[in-house]
Amino acid sequence: MYAVIVTGGRQYRVAQGEVLRVEKLVADIGDEVKLDQVLMIGEGEGVTVGAPLVAGALVTVKVKSHGRADKIRIVKFRRRKHHRKETGHRQHYTEIEIVGITGASGKKE
Repeated sequence: MYAVIVTGGRQYRVAQGEVLRVEKLVADIGDEVKLDQVLMIGEGEGVTVGAPLVAGALVTVKVKSHGRADKIRIVKFRRRKHHRKETGHRQHYTEIEIVGITGASGKKE
């Protein structure tokens, strides 16, 4: 069973047991968080697509850690103008593990 969820403005295809990094969630390490923005649930050949969300569907995740990604360098440069500007950015993330997916029928996998 898999699901397509929305968190942090991005969409992720997830299955039970997967570990992934998402935009920072406000939760402590070890907490279980329920994500209710589920766009699609698939099981074998059957697919349930929401309009826009699947009613009653939940994805339960466990927060494993928080961190910051590698630095991204941003450089603005104008040739022959004696102008060069360099900045950097490190994005915060939360590492989560998918514990369970509950479909619209209430069946848990």
